[in-house]
Amino acid sequence: MSKHALLHVPKHLIAIATLGAAAALVGCASTPPPTSQLATAQQALNSADTAESAKYAPVELRKAREKMLQAEQANVAEEYDRARYLAEQAEWDARVAERKARAEKALKVVGEAERGTQELREETMRGIQ
Repeated sequence: MSKHALLHVPKHLIAIATLGAAAALVGCASTPPPTSQLATAQQALNSADTAESAKYAPVELRKAREKMLQAEQANVAEEYDRARYLAEQAEWDARVAERKARAEKALKVVGEAERGTQELREETMRGIQ
């Protein structure tokens, strides 16, 4: 096809071809599934469970689980940007739950140690009198 033959192609056909090519490129560059984000969020939930978050941080753990469920549903619906966002939120909520549970357990241990120390003091004082 010569250079001059292109001049005779209707402009609307060129526009349609250009739009079609652009749409094909956008389709190829679509967002991939958030596989690693979902796996990371699941690991964070597992860690929160190990830290007994259900006992010490139930509200935070429930939020994390709800967001994880929503992320999985969005992933199945191929809403990958939304799924990624929700998985990241679920991960952070699970990490908050885990840290809160660990902190609550540490406070409990400190309280028990303080009570034990107080009992020893009282016994020592009784022995001195």
